[in-house]
Amino acid sequence: MRILIAEDDFTSRAMLAAVLRKSGHEVLEAGNGAEAWEMLQQPQAPKLVIVDWMMPELDGLELVRLVRSLPTDHPPYLIMLTAKGEKADIITGLDAGANDYLGKPFDPGELRARVEVGSRMIEMQAALIASREALVHQATRDPLTGMFNRRAILDHLDKELAHARRHGELLAVGMCDIDHFKRINDTHGHQTGDEVLCSLTQIFKHSLRQHDTVGRMGGEEFLVVSTMQAGADCRLPFDRIRQLVADSRIATRSGDLAITLSIGVALAGSGATVDTLLEASDLALYRAKGAGRNRVVLAQDQEDTPISLPGEDAP
Repeated sequence: MRILIAEDDFTSRAMLAAVLRKSGHEVLEAGNGAEAWEMLQQPQAPKLVIVDWMMPELDGLELVRLVRSLPTDHPPYLIMLTAKGEKADIITGLDAGANDYLGKPFDPGELRARVEVGSRMIEMQAALIASREALVHQATRDPLTGMFNRRAILDHLDKELAHARRHGELLAVGMCDIDHFKRINDTHGHQTGDEVLCSLTQIFKHSLRQHDTVGRMGGEEFLVVSTMQAGADCRLPFDRIRQLVADSRIATRSGDLAITLSIGVALAGSGATVDTLLEASDLALYRAKGAGRNRVVLAQDQEDTPISLPGEDAP
């Protein structure tokens, strides 16, 4: 484990480092609180820190308080090193945010034991965070395709709408539907249909831009949320997806299949809502289906004017 020792006394710091290195730890050293604070703000900062109470420039209590103010899911484990043996002083250090304390002069056995406790706590914290992240991933992902599920993609759309309002960006959503998907299920079976959905997921991943996001709305419908520069042709990214799907052959247990997408696209103004965008893109999708499928239809083209959204005046 990487351990930082923040101690201004060279002899004490050298003795601490020697014991820890002998125990197999990687040790970093800081001669004052300011130097330690700078090291602890780095991306790969040590997860366990031994902090001397009395240091120049920035004392141990101030350093502990600063570390605890950092916004992070992986806070370091802090051991306060102090010659102050009064219970009130120990409580002060713990109240400031220290996890444990070690008296000076320190006993090597006690040092190793307290560091071992800290290591176990860090491992437990990492395991809890990993479990939480796994649960979050499971709650937001479609179990078949691994894409965002309906709830997650709509939450993302809501956030992107707020961001677009703040920064005056162009936001487009595309409702994508696999043409004649029921025919695939009826002819080849639902397992083949599932393979088509999973293969389409891979096509999305390779065709979408970095700032595009896709989620499965349900069945064979997918929603693409795309941010664009003002004045950009909003059809282009969606037509690129459509063309790539049309040009692909999907390998399935029933053989290679050809599929196409129909896509309805709606643009968001400053007063757009998730509901208005979904309704507009759905209507555009129906128009794409009615016009022969395998095409992109823009909702605003229905009346040759932008959609009238809440809070906006139609030109």
